[in-house]
Amino acid sequence: MDARITELEIKISYAEDMIDELNRVVFRQQQQIDLLVGEVKALREQAQNAAPGEPRSLRDELPPHY
Repeated sequence: MDARITELEIKISYAEDMIDELNRVVFRQQQQIDLLVGEVKALREQAQNAAPGEPRSLRDELPPHY
């Protein structure tokens, strides 16, 4: 009986460690999401504030590998 209880305690310990690690991962991912949302908002504002009649250079339209 003691061996079974010890085995369960070990499994619970591993499960708690895994939950803690998953919580840290989720927290870091949420920080990254918040950062990206802020960057998207800034880009939207930048695009909206750009002068619509302003001439654009075709060089600005080239993909970066050219």
